[in-house]
Amino acid sequence: MVSGSENLERGLGLKEATAVNMIDMVGIGPFIVIPFVIQYLPGRQSLVAWLAGAVLALFDGCVWAELGAAMPQAGGSYVFLREEYGPKRWGRLMSFLLIWQTLIQAPLVMASGAIGFAQYLTYIHPMGSLQQKAVAGATVVVVILLLYRGIATIGKISMLMWVGVVGTMAWLIWGGLTHFNLQLFDGSAGTGGDSWLSIVFLAALGHATVQTVYTYLGYYNVANVGGEVREPEKNIPRTIFISIFFIALLYLAMQTSILGVVPWSVARESPFIVSTFVQMTYGASWASLATGLILFIAFCSLFSATLGYSRIPYAAALDGNFFSVFGKVHPKKRFPHVSLLVLGLVALIFSLLFKLRFVISAILAMRCLIQFIGQSIGLLLLRRRWPAEKFPFRMWMYPLPVLIALIGWAAIFVSTGVKLMLAALVFAAAGVAVYAVRARVLKQWPFEEAEA
Repeated sequence: MVSGSENLERGLGLKEATAVNMIDMVGIGPFIVIPFVIQYLPGRQSLVAWLAGAVLALFDGCVWAELGAAMPQAGGSYVFLREEYGPKRWGRLMSFLLIWQTLIQAPLVMASGAIGFAQYLTYIHPMGSLQQKAVAGATVVVVILLLYRGIATIGKISMLMWVGVVGTMAWLIWGGLTHFNLQLFDGSAGTGGDSWLSIVFLAALGHATVQTVYTYLGYYNVANVGGEVREPEKNIPRTIFISIFFIALLYLAMQTSILGVVPWSVARESPFIVSTFVQMTYGASWASLATGLILFIAFCSLFSATLGYSRIPYAAALDGNFFSVFGKVHPKKRFPHVSLLVLGLVALIFSLLFKLRFVISAILAMRCLIQFIGQSIGLLLLRRRWPAEKFPFRMWMYPLPVLIALIGWAAIFVSTGVKLMLAALVFAAAGVAVYAVRARVLKQWPFEEAEA
């Protein structure tokens, strides 16, 4: 097996890895999707969507923890899919499709952070559409420049960012608790008018959970940089579960605080919900400060996500399953600089083209089939082939978490809508066609058997 970590430095301990994960998860996401969630589930019902997102992340986190501990290499899902489906047969196709998807999906994630950053900046400094696009593009460029350095330095930067992210969330929650209006919170109960088990409620929950799941994405980022984590068999699972648990607590506390201060009918229409929340608790000047802190969080998340994604094409190039130029490592700073620069360029283009709400749903539609559903099914297959000693971490109650994760991701995929579902299927089919042409030219599976 080719290791994607031979040329990389294992410079991330548990603290640094957890910081990388958490700042990836808490980006601009929770601050921009709160109104979307309340539009689907008014009032207190919106808390169910945040809890549902956390539960899905937890069960899927079991899959990532088991695979990450067993295969701690750069590339995460690329390595997992290759081994799950067989490195010389179907694993070649599945891992290629992951890279094919990553070339679009990863820049979409990066663009969503940059677009959200520019959108929230308009609270402090009103801007037109073209100005927002310029700010989004400039944000991507700054992140790439900041990441153009060794992993040990990035670990230190991530710790500083983590302090700022958690400190900001704690301050917002404290403001909500000290200004909490119980009557206002109670008044938001039952505003949806539907039974919690009705078809209407479940459909609304599905659409709302599409939004909340987006805010949890990143709990697996440590697996993407697995080749740079110390004691990965222990630290990768710990990082994943610690991140999900504490981020879920922060999100639930923040949503509860907002519902106790801002009427849900106002919150669902506010594009700057947290800034509105701070203005109602501390005043206008503090709202500007809070907006600045939210922008800092958005930048930190974009920084962390870009770090993880840049390692995936690198791993595929080392494996001979992608263009070899992506396997180049910076001669002095020892990081995959070509992969970083190419993804950054595509993200820059996307940040100038698309709108935020479309990007959020497109991200999930793109990832559900190959990365989440395909990876979970692959673990069921791998468990039958590999002996128990090859899994340093084994999830509890197997296979129940895997099955729940599969059902959850299938429901999320359907909830993205027919157009995005079809687009994801067409894009996957195009990837199969590209793989077939490339494999035929290079005489790789399945065409080398035909030649023989």
